[in-house]
Amino acid sequence: MHDLVYMKDVATLELDASLCNGCKMCTRVCPHNVFEIIDKKARIINRDYCMECGACEKNCPEHAISVRSGVGCAAGILNGILRNTEHSCDCSKGSSCC
Repeated sequence: MHDLVYMKDVATLELDASLCNGCKMCTRVCPHNVFEIIDKKARIINRDYCMECGACEKNCPEHAISVRSGVGCAAGILNGILRNTEHSCDCSKGSSCC
């Protein structure tokens, strides 16, 4: 599944490895295999795989992961459909796509 890149250089995913306890929960809940455990700590394999669903952040017992779920292209497309407007995948700062 590693060939399914979400969007290049836009994911809001952050990991504070110093807080990670190595529980592997992020690797279990991530649908796109963004994380890997290396030396008993989570590491982000490729941020561009992240679809910003928020499962990792919600399930991390140490609060080592943060992500703004509900942003990004999927939310922009769905909002466009629901509002009957053009979809927007631009969730840069100051944008109101989501």
